[in-house]
Amino acid sequence: MLTGSRVLVADDEANARRVLEILLRKLGCIVFSAADGAAALELIADNAIDLLITDLNMPNMNGLELLAALRRDGYQLPVIVVTAYGTVENAVAAMKQGAFDFIIRPLDVEQVEMVIRRALDVRKINLENEFLRAEMNKSWGEFVGQSPAMQHIYELIRQAGPSKASIFIVGETGTGKELVARAIHTQSGRRGLFVAINCAAIPADILESELFGYVRGAFTGAHKDKIGKFELAHEGTLFLDEITEMNPAIQAKLLRVLQESRIDRLGSNQSIAIDIRIIAATNRDPLAAVHAGRLREDLYYRINVLSVQLPPLRERTSDIPLLAQHFLEKYRRSLGGGSYLLSDEVVQVLMAYNWPGNVRELENMMERAVVLSPGVAIGIRHLPQEMHASKPANLLLSADTPEDLDMEAGVAKLEQAYIQKALALALGSKAKAARLLNISERTLWYKLKKYGLQ
Repeated sequence: MLTGSRVLVADDEANARRVLEILLRKLGCIVFSAADGAAALELIADNAIDLLITDLNMPNMNGLELLAALRRDGYQLPVIVVTAYGTVENAVAAMKQGAFDFIIRPLDVEQVEMVIRRALDVRKINLENEFLRAEMNKSWGEFVGQSPAMQHIYELIRQAGPSKASIFIVGETGTGKELVARAIHTQSGRRGLFVAINCAAIPADILESELFGYVRGAFTGAHKDKIGKFELAHEGTLFLDEITEMNPAIQAKLLRVLQESRIDRLGSNQSIAIDIRIIAATNRDPLAAVHAGRLREDLYYRINVLSVQLPPLRERTSDIPLLAQHFLEKYRRSLGGGSYLLSDEVVQVLMAYNWPGNVRELENMMERAVVLSPGVAIGIRHLPQEMHASKPANLLLSADTPEDLDMEAGVAKLEQAYIQKALALALGSKAKAARLLNISERTLWYKLKKYGLQ
């Protein structure tokens, strides 16, 4: 984390400051200087400082007083104190007040560099922990589903994860695009964070500063430096959700970042090297967005190294009972109740519904059912009114046209419907499904292969 790290040197002796400034700049750091503790505290308040190196004996506010002020105001940056031979006890006192480490004059360059590297590593870990604590407050769910469509997605995740390739995920709203992106990041083994940003939810002028960060004074209201999502995702993954909603000017800057692996904070002329993997997503047809001018063609082809097409819930109906039971258990745990069971009637209605809101709609519906149900059985009365009219059409016979009278095709459809229903009720167990259907497990496997359900 040395390159681009912002380090403040506080010392009332100009020559002593200059020695550390030269060393830090050779290491690629951005250096700030202060001649006393009060000036150092002001610089820390106005800038995103990653590390403070301070002398203990300074006018206006000495090193120990500066440490106390930092802890009082809630700053978490590591502090290295500088001391001379014969005054090490002062440095020990500083460490008892929260200093990270100390270095002794005359300076040993290798030792100083080692201590700086360790301090900045600690700073990086603290920033990541802060980010992860915020992420833990969100509910991301988990993968549920055994349908052929989902097995294909699982295989894509396994194959794409370890590569460094950019990925474009396409799917309707509520199909789990961010969940897939997180799974790919987990499979990648990248050391950095998974950082997500919704391009449709943030105005263009704010989105740019969120992505690139800015320095103090870059624009009205920029009272201090801010790290952007690109820097936060260094050595990790940046997930750009709804990328087709991104302003074309920002798309051009994003393309440059992908080509050069460097960014410039707004208002700064110093480039920062970054190592990130981009995963983008949209609920639109990306090629239609390109033709409509909403998405730059060169950016699309730069990101679309690997493509993942998520199926809507209506195309993997055999997963619906599994998902519904999963969400019932999730909200049962949150409310502290017993296990909930879906009636056969509810399973049929759920599988017959069109699910315009996909998995997200199903989750909301199961939460509603848990809240409204006084017991453990979920019945049709616990579903929204508009679903009561849903009929499991795949279990009904119709003969509106002569073609509908094709008995072989009709029987095949009916067999598939019964198999899917049995698998759903058996939570994917082939043995249990075979018993429900009153057929042998071998016959079930044959029919799964025949109808492409396996």
